[in-house]
Amino acid sequence: MDVKQLANAIRILSMDGVQKANSGHPGAPMGMAEMAEVLFRRVMKHNPKNPQWANRDRFVLSNGHASMLLYSLLHLSGYDVSLDDLKDFRQLHSRTAGHPEYGYLPGVETTTGPLGQGFANAVGMALAEKSLAARFNREGHKVIDHYTYVFLGDGCLMEGISHEAASLAGVWKLGKLIVLYDDNGISIDGEVEHWFKDDTAKRFEAYGWHVIRDIDGHDIDSVSKAIVGAQSIKDKPSLLMCRTTIGFGSPNKANTAGSHGAPLGTEEVALTRKNLGWKHDEPFFVPEEIYKAWDQSARGAKDEEEWNAVFASYEKAYPAEAAELKRRLAGELPKDWEKSFDDAIRKWQSEDVKVASRKASQMSLDVLGNLLGELIGGSADLSPSNLTAWKGVEDFDSETGKGMYLRFGVREFGMMAILNGLSLHGGFIPYGGTFLMFMEYARNAIRMAALMKIRTIGVFTHDSIGLGEDGPTHQPVEQMANLRMTPNMVTWRPCDLVETGVAWKMAIKRADGPTALLLSRQNLTPRKRTEEQLSLIEKGGYILHETDDSPSVILIGTGSEVELAVKAAKVLEEEKISVRVVSMPSPELFEAQDAAYREGVLPKGIKARVAVEAGWADYWYKYVGLDGKIVGMRSFGESGPADQLYEHFGITVEKVVEAAKSLL
Repeated sequence: MDVKQLANAIRILSMDGVQKANSGHPGAPMGMAEMAEVLFRRVMKHNPKNPQWANRDRFVLSNGHASMLLYSLLHLSGYDVSLDDLKDFRQLHSRTAGHPEYGYLPGVETTTGPLGQGFANAVGMALAEKSLAARFNREGHKVIDHYTYVFLGDGCLMEGISHEAASLAGVWKLGKLIVLYDDNGISIDGEVEHWFKDDTAKRFEAYGWHVIRDIDGHDIDSVSKAIVGAQSIKDKPSLLMCRTTIGFGSPNKANTAGSHGAPLGTEEVALTRKNLGWKHDEPFFVPEEIYKAWDQSARGAKDEEEWNAVFASYEKAYPAEAAELKRRLAGELPKDWEKSFDDAIRKWQSEDVKVASRKASQMSLDVLGNLLGELIGGSADLSPSNLTAWKGVEDFDSETGKGMYLRFGVREFGMMAILNGLSLHGGFIPYGGTFLMFMEYARNAIRMAALMKIRTIGVFTHDSIGLGEDGPTHQPVEQMANLRMTPNMVTWRPCDLVETGVAWKMAIKRADGPTALLLSRQNLTPRKRTEEQLSLIEKGGYILHETDDSPSVILIGTGSEVELAVKAAKVLEEEKISVRVVSMPSPELFEAQDAAYREGVLPKGIKARVAVEAGWADYWYKYVGLDGKIVGMRSFGESGPADQLYEHFGITVEKVVEAAKSLL
């Protein structure tokens, strides 16, 4: 059998899939076919029959528009990806979506498409491998020992996130991260030399990477040699620059933008088959001998079996460590952690401690850091402001791989995408801090976490005009509403230390999506609660205060503005007006409660409602109705002391009282 036909099988399936869908990107799969054949058939440790094997090598297709490459690879290698799946490419409810989507198809390690983010996810995966290996491996027992491989193209390297992620990968000395660059010189607009003149090799060398230039991406031996060479470099990630031809094999569209993002066309598909020496005209047909040569099931099962023996020996020698590793990789939380943390929350409730919720977050981390060995995180160069380091935590050490605190530098986007990779790898609960305003830099990575339904935690401090003098460039206004409108996102804006503790607890418990903690710079007054009220915080919204069980008006507040609502209630009560104050730290969790509970907190019969929050006002119409009142922001902020800003923007007790009385 001609070994060239093994790579050509990828080309045939890819161009046929795009042609049948009448949509997609055939050029990159056709150009990267040899690179893919080398990696999946000759190099990678992976078991198609157990895609979740813990010690598998990870593969990330960062240039996710080349999705038919990955789908073809998985199908040929023996994963649960059928020929019908390939024929169903890009159709509604298909498992083979336009871009690879995590959770729908075995072998897809992350959702990719927004260029550069898959690369950053892979940095997180490689970081996870290095950290777990440092924590659990023992002499003679390398139970964590795998590589992370990435395919990326020119577009990924143009995106700014690639600079952030590559720089950190070099700093962290992620020697088991190997990136294969599909260096074809073509993007949607044509030849990239007109807008992309970076010396990519020098750039990555400056980051501390091992770089191999001018690899013939269509020569199997050259690609194999380069990967083996990269594996020998232990203290640097590797970039393998593979020269390829986009749309390789197409007589008229190879090496042109015409093969990038559109079907080749029926006539060109036929010509390509002939040009490649593919003797089968039927679409999607692959000879049995090629399937047999591709199937990785036996090799993968053998690799996993050998690892199982290593782990069994490890488990016998180090039973406690083995049990902890299995727990973490299974995504299970330690026994009794929640009870211990609840005890801390109850203690705080009894102590009436007045702190900013950013400080309350750090106090929560001080407890959680000792309860959860998998907790890992840091800040984008704002550790003293975000207060993201807990007592006794050690910085990540690039030499040893030990330490759970990550200093990301001013790289918000890279930080959140790397956290996604940590979460996807398994064994960690990752969090990252920045100012809420600068969440905007990381917005798409946060959205990707929600799309993939993975657990990451954003610690977003300085959550309003309450940060004061730094002014409107730093004062978030629309960001809270933005996060709350994101599907599968849960936000928490706690009003005191106790609510902050509950917010952290719920973020840790939530395994099916990300959580954003929106935290204050200014100190917050602790609220008195009954045991029942304390238990209701985790429902997202609850009755914090009421005059009696027949209120005339409901005041809804979050975060620092709960205090305004409570003070306004006292003023109204002096005027014989019955008031209910609802604290709603997490609207998403409140909306997840049953109708009876929601009705009990916000009865439909009480139309007089006022919401108060130092964020974009319009969000709250869903709770107060079109006839209700909202005390909030309708413009950008200003520079000045926080108390003066609240007065200037009319977010005051007096304005809440005025709004409430206008409804009665």
